[in-house]
Amino acid sequence: MAFIDTVTEESASGKAAEVLEADRARLGYVPNYTRLFAHRPAVYAAWRQLVAAITENVDDRRYELATIAAARRLRSSYCTLAHGKVLADRFLEPTVVRDLVVDRHAAGLDEVDLAIMDLAEKVVDDATSVIPADVDKLRGLGLSDVEILDVVLAAAARCFFSKTLDALCVEADAVYGELEPSLRETLTVGRPIAVG
Repeated sequence: MAFIDTVTEESASGKAAEVLEADRARLGYVPNYTRLFAHRPAVYAAWRQLVAAITENVDDRRYELATIAAARRLRSSYCTLAHGKVLADRFLEPTVVRDLVVDRHAAGLDEVDLAIMDLAEKVVDDATSVIPADVDKLRGLGLSDVEILDVVLAAAARCFFSKTLDALCVEADAVYGELEPSLRETLTVGRPIAVG
């Protein structure tokens, strides 16, 4: 249960009600994060715009790998579950997703995937620790400077979103409880999944 009251359909009006309804139409339910950000619809709109701008020219799979690496390092169950589910639904076998969260270097990923995840994690840990060799490694693997920037942007943006949710104990939606048990357990790296 969140540390502050979140917006419900009954209490929502104006822009907050629009935010809830838009996400219900988009996803089929209202996520707990939407209920939090409905207090500040302009911030939520800016967040969605930022993510759209970051992902506009990014390979979806790379974005998800950078994001899950960042979310895992931040110990954000909500974001690790959400992006792990995307990876398992669209790009990788669920067992590979589980393995890359436990130890990505033993998950059978290629050098590019590993380097992207390593950089994203390093950005979360201590952005000042990123050195030219980290960037040169990605260049050597064929990434352009813009693609490297995209990895950093994905990781940095995840810090804002994950930390906001976890600071106020906004738990991952109960729908994530429906994931295959071993995948669900592996992706739950911090706060628990909301019940019902």
